[in-house]
Amino acid sequence: RTTDFQTLFRRFCKVAQPYWLDSKEGNQAILRLASVFALTLASTGTSVAFSYLGRSFDNALTSKNREEFFKQLIYYLGLLVAALPVYVIRGYAQDTLALRWRAWMTKRYMAQYFSQRSYYNIQSLALIDNPDQRVVDDIDSFTGTALRFSMTLFHSITDLASFSGILYRIYPPLFGVLLVYSIGGSCITFLLGKDLMNLNFIQEKSEADFRYGLVRIRENAESIAFYGGEKDELQLLLERFKQALSNYSKLLIASRNLRFFQIFYNNLIQILPAAVVAPFYFAGKVDFGIVSQSFHAFSSVLDDLSLVVDDFQSLSSFSAVVDRLGEFSDILDQQGVVNASEPSTIKSIETTESEVLIEVSTLTLLSPQQTLTLVEGLSFRMIAGQNLLITGPSGSGKTSFLRAIAGLRKSGQGTIARNAAMDVFFVPQKPYMTLGTLRQQLLYPTWSTDGEKKHDHGSENFGLLLLVNLSEVCSHDPESKHSDADLMEVLRRVKLEQLLERSIHLDANADWSSVLSLGEQQRLAFARLLLSKPKLALLDEATSAIDEATEAYLYRLLLESGTCVMSVGHRSTLREFHTHLLFFSPRISGTSISEWSLQDLPQRTSFE
Repeated sequence: RTTDFQTLFRRFCKVAQPYWLDSKEGNQAILRLASVFALTLASTGTSVAFSYLGRSFDNALTSKNREEFFKQLIYYLGLLVAALPVYVIRGYAQDTLALRWRAWMTKRYMAQYFSQRSYYNIQSLALIDNPDQRVVDDIDSFTGTALRFSMTLFHSITDLASFSGILYRIYPPLFGVLLVYSIGGSCITFLLGKDLMNLNFIQEKSEADFRYGLVRIRENAESIAFYGGEKDELQLLLERFKQALSNYSKLLIASRNLRFFQIFYNNLIQILPAAVVAPFYFAGKVDFGIVSQSFHAFSSVLDDLSLVVDDFQSLSSFSAVVDRLGEFSDILDQQGVVNASEPSTIKSIETTESEVLIEVSTLTLLSPQQTLTLVEGLSFRMIAGQNLLITGPSGSGKTSFLRAIAGLRKSGQGTIARNAAMDVFFVPQKPYMTLGTLRQQLLYPTWSTDGEKKHDHGSENFGLLLLVNLSEVCSHDPESKHSDADLMEVLRRVKLEQLLERSIHLDANADWSSVLSLGEQQRLAFARLLLSKPKLALLDEATSAIDEATEAYLYRLLLESGTCVMSVGHRSTLREFHTHLLFFSPRISGTSISEWSLQDLPQRTSFE
């Protein structure tokens, strides 16, 4: 995989510019950057001063002038004391600026990532690999490395301007030798290391894939243990590690070949100025201080002109980071984060408003890749008081249909109209357990609402916050209209009072997906429903791990609360809690289309 320089430069500008152009944070950032530049300029000035002091120091030493020697020694120590704060504060200011830049970019990318369900589309359409690594590692690497290279480049330019004059005054041909040597070295370095960028890009991906495999083991430890799948998982992980190791071996070989030249290039510097200036010293035309200063000036100027040679491996790693982060930014900027390979050919389900709960008109539902027609020509209306049960064989499109109703699936054509004032709550077969307390599990996904209003995180400017306030960013403020007594009561109603009996209080933190069984997680999801009281609940086999008696009890609680339900399930016992049945039949032989039928169900349960 290779990216041309023009694309790489465009991605660098796209990733780097927004922070500095932001109307609020950008002005402060530019001032901080200017202070770092000023400190860099001051450090260059001290380097020049050290150069002249070193020359006088060497001359006093070779002439055995005791008084001049100690005088220059005092000057040197005094300059060292004055320069020390400049060097330290410059590094601190640069690191602080990089931290603030990283915080701003992380907030911005996270806001885009969660906007328009981009995270869902990226995952379901497999648009890019490892977005988590790009947010965590690549942004950190980008901000720190971009600032470091910028400061190095500025320092090199000022150094070059300062020491080139010194070198040219000592002996003009020496400056010419320097230019030829540095330009030739840069060209050879580029030829020897041109494959490093691609290898670094692949290494970033393979390392992330290996780490993701380990994360999946942790998240699915119980299932793997039940299956006894340790050998298979080990084989899969070792395959991923083998890919990372194989590419890293290629990276080491390329780096080794480049290192041969770099060591030769850097060590030849030790004799080049001596070979040019030594004849003048032997002839008595210059003193030893001039010779030592020429060494220092030659070394400084050559370092400034040899950025490509000395930092080529770092530059190649940085270019891989820019490429991955720029690719991520391009994906996030796509309208709705759709598959942009053939945008003009994509069919999309139209979403509109309706006076009834749900109205579906001539719906044809396709698979995400649009290779399979799941449902064709489906039309129905669902009004308040009606409850729809969706059933059929596995793979007939039931869950995909629920996703389309929830707005997660757009592939297809037709219209889905929903009541504008209606809130919808989706409960999957395996409920999502967020990172947080038991209180936050119950109130999810509404517990963060008050915190967002409190901090004024508008949807359009959430990523443009001024400062990194870790306590503000990381703390969750689960303020709610529900009291502790309400939460404990709803736990009792869904038969989870044993959690409190186990001394698990509402503000206890735990890995709830591991602490709670699947049945307990499904009951907790019903507790969320009872607390949020949506107009419509979409239940995708939401009671599959619960016994039939408890299932009936939970459905009665939900329907008594006034919530209408659209359920996917296989149990015949679910029929008594629904007014209508939508059946997806097996696919017609020789086609990829499922037939459907809609019928009324006798109401056999009273909820008075």
